Amino acid sequence: MYAAKTHNPALAASLIAVACAFIAATTLIAKTLATTQFGAPMHPFQIVFGRFLFAFLAFALASLILRPTLQRPHLPLHVARTLGGWAGLTLMFASVAHIPLADATAISFLNPVFGMIFAIPLLGEKVGKWRWIAAAIAFVGALILLRPTPESFQPAALLALGAAVILGFELNIIKKLTGRENPFSILLINNAIGVCIATLAVLWVWIWPSPAQWALMATLGCAMAVAQTCFVNAMARADASFVAPFTYGTLIFAAVYDVLFYDVVPDGVTILGASIIIAGAFLLAWREGRKVRSEDGHAPL
Repeated sequence: MYAAKTHNPALAASLIAVACAFIAATTLIAKTLATTQFGAPMHPFQIVFGRFLFAFLAFALASLILRPTLQRPHLPLHVARTLGGWAGLTLMFASVAHIPLADATAISFLNPVFGMIFAIPLLGEKVGKWRWIAAAIAFVGALILLRPTPESFQPAALLALGAAVILGFELNIIKKLTGRENPFSILLINNAIGVCIATLAVLWVWIWPSPAQWALMATLGCAMAVAQTCFVNAMARADASFVAPFTYGTLIFAAVYDVLFYDVVPDGVTILGASIIIAGAFLLAWREGRKVRSEDGHAPL
């Protein structure tokens, strides 16, 4: 599953494109499971349970075949990371049940910005003016997508915003883990702990899924496993500053899926807000690239 870490930017970009398609597909499936198309609407806790269960089964099967060498895990970090991922996904899946995929996906792109903010106390990083400018630009885009007027405000958009905050926290935990353990070990343990957390949560809202809903949950989990695998392999083949801008392809796939499956065409507000968020994120990625190439890696940006 994890090939040698050879520098190959073209392959990295292709892998990220595939990951984006599958990540957007998971939100589409979550949106579908929250409707009455294939049975009673499913609670976000149950949708997230399906995501972790089937992703874990996919990685467990891969481990039996590949027999990777697993290192001694740093359990407190894994638990913190998985709690953040579980909570963030729950809020994200709850939001897409009520607002367009493109809106929820665009708001979720604030997670690198929140990750930058959390890195100050958690990782001791210094944040210079260009990073704050990038963050401010992205926040303006988010405010536009929230549509803060009495006539158009969407409360469910706050769920996506909450997801971005929590996933930004998770990014910093992932940074700590990747410096300690190999990627496959991180993914396997993450999904194993996720199954335990999701099982405890889903007991309170469980309804027996229809056969079609079981199939959709299995597809959701496997799609997330594929997306995670592609992302990890892409990160192994190119610099993070090169890979980051390609992740915004998720927004394109989300918008296409909305049109194809729900006949929802992005309006001017969505396009404007998403464009501003992406502009801020691109500025942040560009400055990160400058930092990597700088002779003084400790200089604040």
